[in-house]
Amino acid sequence: MKKMFKKAVSLLLAVTMVFAMTCTTFADDKKEAGDYKIVLILPGQINDQSWNATNYAGLVACNEQLGTNMEYVENVQAADFESTFREYSERGYDLILAAGSQFDEAAATIAPNYPDVTFCVVNGTGCDGDNIAPIFPREYEASYLASIIAGNITENGNFATIGGFPNKPMEHLLDVYEKTAVSIAQDKGIADAKATRAYSNNWSDVAQGKQMTEQMIDNGADVVFAYANEVGLGCIEAAKEKGVKFVGFSSDQTTVDPNTVVASVVFDFETFYTWAIQQYMDGQLKGNTVHEAGINEGIFKAVYTENVDQEVQDAVDKAIEEYKSGSVDLTKLFEDNSEAETAE
Repeated sequence: MKKMFKKAVSLLLAVTMVFAMTCTTFADDKKEAGDYKIVLILPGQINDQSWNATNYAGLVACNEQLGTNMEYVENVQAADFESTFREYSERGYDLILAAGSQFDEAAATIAPNYPDVTFCVVNGTGCDGDNIAPIFPREYEASYLASIIAGNITENGNFATIGGFPNKPMEHLLDVYEKTAVSIAQDKGIADAKATRAYSNNWSDVAQGKQMTEQMIDNGADVVFAYANEVGLGCIEAAKEKGVKFVGFSSDQTTVDPNTVVASVVFDFETFYTWAIQQYMDGQLKGNTVHEAGINEGIFKAVYTENVDQEVQDAVDKAIEEYKSGSVDLTKLFEDNSEAETAE
């Protein structure tokens, strides 16, 4: 009987030791935030006061708030997308982020070769892969807020809109902006209100942005909206020289010239990035899924100068509340863009 008792005690001790060793192994395997190898690939420069600057701000927030040691590489050209993905994959990085839907194709090509690496395209929509997990700010919700501002500040109802490339997210956000701004102008009694759209087909040619905008202003536009990274800086310069208003987007572009950029709709990528990276570290940033955020998650906010009346600011606040209540469906504006003309 005593022998059986001793055997039982010995067995219990052995099981306890194995369990304790297993738990210790699991604890040791759990990485601290600073142990993850993470890199952000940017298509432009971090000082572009637009998309790249906004994404870089998210990186800084993660490093400060979460304790990550996220790195970045800027101004990566399209011809180098795949090789850059491959380089960091070969170097054993855990998470590779890339800022812009233009990276979707490269991620889809490279990801299958590196199943232990998570590829996350910011603003991406391609998610065909267990290790492809894009995060997508619903930019058309942000452009909706910009359109409320534009529709209320225009004097003649002639809107100029400039995009980088005509990909689906860009088309959607410009559809929402144009149709809503035109509708507001018409409600104000401007029956012939219209929007004219042009694409730069690049993100960096400042001179081209200025030239395109000058032409559209000469054709009557009195409010300009551009989402094209560095190209947008040229658009702002043209608006300043021609004395028309500009609605900023993505980052706070009122700092460029508050008398021209009278308001901006800012992407709070500090919140967006910390949310996404925390999801990743918690094992919740799953592949084969587009992880979205927008107005309801609080990642868009309007910034105003003294050149925007309180009435306009109140209109934006009202639009936010109506959207949150579910009474506004912006996706209905994707289907038809008949209100907008296309610049030659």
